[in-house]
Amino acid sequence: MQADRGDGRNPMTSLLHLDSSANRSGGSVSRELTALFAETWRAVHGPDGDHSRYRDLAADPVPPLDTAYCTLGRRLERNGLPSLADIDTWIRSPAEERAWALTRPLINELLAADTVVIGAPMYNFSVSALLKAWIDRVGLPGVLTHPDTGDNLLRATKVVVITTRGGSYGPGTPREAWDFQTPYLRTYFGKQGVAEENIHFVSAELTMAGVVPHLAHQQPLAAESLASAREEVTALAAADRPVSRTGV
Repeated sequence: MQADRGDGRNPMTSLLHLDSSANRSGGSVSRELTALFAETWRAVHGPDGDHSRYRDLAADPVPPLDTAYCTLGRRLERNGLPSLADIDTWIRSPAEERAWALTRPLINELLAADTVVIGAPMYNFSVSALLKAWIDRVGLPGVLTHPDTGDNLLRATKVVVITTRGGSYGPGTPREAWDFQTPYLRTYFGKQGVAEENIHFVSAELTMAGVVPHLAHQQPLAAESLASAREEVTALAAADRPVSRTGV
């Protein structure tokens, strides 16, 4: 986690790069676009590996929540949400210790990042189970809030979500109301304290147009959507935004 230096500036700019597509064959559009973001970001901010972290949620899945996680979380809530540094003192069993050992590295990675880029393909009108498991883990009660001031620790974090959909679910399309992906992620990160102006969505639609016969006539629109997404991703990654944050 980054600590406040007292001058309102971070010692370095850092990136957390998450992929949640189950497809690791090389044909994933979301993986292509997050890789483009990360490459562009490194070109702007420097290639030092210490400045960026990559987590492939398909290669290294985050375990779903269990009883121990829930029990620890409830105990923290009953005791006024102790600080992240004090959670170890509230653990009461080996199972809770294991649950916390799985959870803390994910929270540390998130809090250390100035920018988070997430590849979020649409699965059954929402996010993948791989991404949902990560979301559930990092949402442990109280850990994203400053223990003394109550400030949201993610308020200055820039979150870029790259959504990919096999069909068309954008504004004005017949299936717009079937999109439970974008509203969910916007609500989640907003509730966790990310400022509205720091949440960005980039969408590539009709990614199955070259695969599914009945969508073949949509291939020109698919190519246009992908080209637009590449432009947006590059622009967002290249944007050098000063960040001010208070950490613990």
